[in-house]
Amino acid sequence: MKKIIKTYHAPKPIGPYSQAVFINGVLYVSGQIAIDPESGQIVDKSIEEETRQVMKNIKAVLAEAGMTFNHIVKTSIFLSDMDYFGQVNETYGKYFEKDFPARETVAVKTLPKNVNVEISVIAVINE
Repeated sequence: MKKIIKTYHAPKPIGPYSQAVFINGVLYVSGQIAIDPESGQIVDKSIEEETRQVMKNIKAVLAEAGMTFNHIVKTSIFLSDMDYFGQVNETYGKYFEKDFPARETVAVKTLPKNVNVEISVIAVINE
């Protein structure tokens, strides 16, 4: 049976989707952008700050499901410009200790609210 994961420590969905769905030991986290859940404002002082906010939002959703970054097996990173790859990669990498998840990174024409980075993850826990 699927369980909808919802936390006030991550931004509310801006469309008809859930923050995450948990089913059969797998957590599917919707793409997160750099919205500060308290203010509702975009954090975009720099690409590094934007990425940190995205990762904080992911961390909050994982925590609500009883998981950590160590449970992530797959990430998808969407960038507004591939020139941000190095900075996003460096910031993102600080959230993982070892055994990095599988990943793809792609540049897209436009992201929601004109942000520069969006990240979705899949995490697995042994029940």
